Amino acid sequence: MELLVSQIINGLTNTAVLFLAASGLVIIFGLLDVVNMAHGEFIMLGAYSACVSINQFHFPFIIAVLTAAVFTGIIGAITEKFIIRRLYGRVAETLLATFALSYIFQQTIRSIFGPEDQLMALPINAALNMGNIVIPIYNLLLIVVSILILAGTMLMLTKTKFGMQIRANVQNRTMVQCLGVDSQKIDNITFTYGSMLAGIAGALIAPIKSVTPDMGLSYIVDSFLVVVLGGLNSIFGSFLGSFVISESSTVMAGYMSEITAKLLIFIIIIIIIRFKPQGLFFAKDKR
Repeated sequence: MELLVSQIINGLTNTAVLFLAASGLVIIFGLLDVVNMAHGEFIMLGAYSACVSINQFHFPFIIAVLTAAVFTGIIGAITEKFIIRRLYGRVAETLLATFALSYIFQQTIRSIFGPEDQLMALPINAALNMGNIVIPIYNLLLIVVSILILAGTMLMLTKTKFGMQIRANVQNRTMVQCLGVDSQKIDNITFTYGSMLAGIAGALIAPIKSVTPDMGLSYIVDSFLVVVLGGLNSIFGSFLGSFVISESSTVMAGYMSEITAKLLIFIIIIIIIRFKPQGLFFAKDKR
């Protein structure tokens, strides 16, 4: 029983990490129809930014996270304005451009910091003891932050004027432009926000994962799986998709090999997509 409880708790932590990694992608992929192959590298840039902020400038952790968000947001705004804006609606070209961008980011970071792992100390070393189960407080913080990002993003998209403009821009760009709304500005802010979420994810993941130039590769595939499973434009669906994938993988890995558990997850997702090709929580009114 304790093993099962421990696996479930670990699954919740993995859910938080996976959702943090995928949240920016669901904004960019789901709302802009941009397949951003450099999304993992934006996570990596956020992680490196946090490491530099703490290890070299000795900023508090919260400032390091905000610095990562601002840094990746600026990179995202520049990327959208000079690259992505010219490729909307051209999937193949967007794939090639963002794949090349991911390689450029990787090699640039490798040339500056080298291939060695960057280390960041846990900002919170305390743990919660529940009998034989030990839960790091930082893991609980990740869960709380992921829920806050979920709630904040949903409120922004559904309850604010800017959120309504985003949804209207996705549904009918021509009509939005006729109403005097700058659709290019909306696109840029949307891409910037998705990039900022990726940077926040990288900064929060950095204390518990290896920070390397190619760390983004370990998140890009799972992030796309989350988005496809949960729904291409549903932030809530992505959270549930993260939960399904992480909990299933964690629990099954306790009773079988990790490779077998991962294979079963892929099979389950393939079956779901066969009957729900747009994901479990695709929002029709946003398309």
